[in-house]
Amino acid sequence: MAQQIIKHIHRVNALRDLATKLDIMPVIHQLQHWQCERLLVSHADLAQQKRYQKAMAFFVDELYGPKDFSQRDADLARVIPKLAKVLPDKAMNAMDDALALNALSFDLDMEMAQFLKANYSHQPIDRHSYAQAYRHVGRIDDRAHQIGIISHLGDQLGDVIKIRGIGMLISLSRRPAKLAGVLALHEFLERGFNAFKAIGDVQGFVQPVLAREKNLMGALLDENLTLPDDNPLPAI
Repeated sequence: MAQQIIKHIHRVNALRDLATKLDIMPVIHQLQHWQCERLLVSHADLAQQKRYQKAMAFFVDELYGPKDFSQRDADLARVIPKLAKVLPDKAMNAMDDALALNALSFDLDMEMAQFLKANYSHQPIDRHSYAQAYRHVGRIDDRAHQIGIISHLGDQLGDVIKIRGIGMLISLSRRPAKLAGVLALHEFLERGFNAFKAIGDVQGFVQPVLAREKNLMGALLDENLTLPDDNPLPAI
């Protein structure tokens, strides 16, 4: 498992390096920001419920947004063999899902950014250009896999928060993590645990999100879709 997690990190690092060489990182950041805004609009009813707010923020800010994850990933690559010895298997599985989701999402975003730069250069991303880029990239199997990872991640997180003593273990490890120079990683784990602990029923949050995202994916990739008239994306 540790090697698999490190593989995800290396994949993202390689993609970031390539994106920098292609000079599309600014477009990727714009794209990620737009996607975060779209997620918050599409799931506004969930985001407005107090018990779901931290979980929504975690997905948007820690797993999917335009945040720089390089320090967290460097921390993780350095200490993952040790973490594998102390963290429960479900926690390691959840971490693997989170990093796999990050890697796949960046890969898809990178391909969309290349299309946007080539066809909508110097224009702000909107629902029309996003839909065109999404359909151009296609990759329906990867899009479905992306949703599948989120589903599995939800299952793992739902199990992790039930593990006796896991919250105390994370809390007590803060100072050692700081001394070891891996505070960014610890804060990521702590925010994730606290966000989903506040929910209780994790699937009650995850399943509505998945259902809507599956419907949106299907609508955007429908061969009979006519743009811009039938664009299923919300106005941002």
